[in-house]
Amino acid sequence: MRAVPRHLFIPDRAWCSPDDEPGYLIDRTADPDGWMDAVYSNTAIVTQLDDGTTDLSAGSGDYTSSCSMPSIVAAGLDLLDPYDGDEVLEIGTGTGWTAGLLAHRLGDGNITSVEIDQAVLAAATLNLKNAGHLPRLVLGDGSAGWRDGKPYDRVHVTCGVDEVPHAWVEQTRPAGLIVFPWMPRWEAGHLTRLTVTGDGTAVGRFYRGCSFMMLRLQRRGVPEAAGDYRESSTYLDPRRIVRSSVGADVAVAGMIPDLNGRHADEDNGEFHLWLWSEDSDAQVHYSPEYKRVAVLQRGPRDLWDELEAAFLWWVSTGSPGRERFGLTVTPEGQHVWLDSPANVIG
Repeated sequence: MRAVPRHLFIPDRAWCSPDDEPGYLIDRTADPDGWMDAVYSNTAIVTQLDDGTTDLSAGSGDYTSSCSMPSIVAAGLDLLDPYDGDEVLEIGTGTGWTAGLLAHRLGDGNITSVEIDQAVLAAATLNLKNAGHLPRLVLGDGSAGWRDGKPYDRVHVTCGVDEVPHAWVEQTRPAGLIVFPWMPRWEAGHLTRLTVTGDGTAVGRFYRGCSFMMLRLQRRGVPEAAGDYRESSTYLDPRRIVRSSVGADVAVAGMIPDLNGRHADEDNGEFHLWLWSEDSDAQVHYSPEYKRVAVLQRGPRDLWDELEAAFLWWVSTGSPGRERFGLTVTPEGQHVWLDSPANVIG
């Protein structure tokens, strides 16, 4: 990382986004020391909001391009584990920093990086030139990969995906690796590595937590649900589900892949959980004053009931951790498994 300095890839004005603190604007002209401190902190630096339609000084809106925190970049490249001479396809050029790191390790001619946003790609091209590198940069939809350079030894993905595009598997050599942030709809993401088997399949495991902006074609909205709620109650504390383990998160995401959720704590000890899918939604409200938890569900599915069943399945199997789960991708789709690819859970 010293050979490809991060400050060469950060614009003069950007938004520093620490994990556990409020974000803030960094401005190289107004505060050069503060700017440099932020750039060399273990923090994501946001370089675009709302696909470029919102000024970075606003600090509000959707984060749509960034320079990822150095520790997660290092973790992803460590999982990628390229050999000398390997050809790498990168999905999501962003600022160009990881493309520069890969080019320094393997040579400019062995790196192809695809970026969907023309303005982002133009800035990355300039950044890489300033750093002394010029890998192959392609303006295009990363979900389609880049067939002109296949097969690749490694695919390195810098944006989150829920469904792994099969084009990445098709364009990777047998025994090649695909490293990407798996960002399921339920809870946080997981840095994942798959090995391509050569028959149209890729199989691998989840390694650590992460949070990434989504691939543009997989961005999500919140659909509008209609109809009357069905009232019920439960003894299961919803806090147990969202706070138990990342293993539980993987189990739920694997068993109910279209389940979305968010939750909030109140100062008075109450806890609220909201669930939704394309055609159904649910609200779950815990209060320390009552033994039973209030549940409201509507639509053709009972989403809380599905979540409760998935979580209790995880408990009944011994509460396995994230390291025991894995993912298989085939031309027909993908599924999560426990301990062995033969033991599919979803």
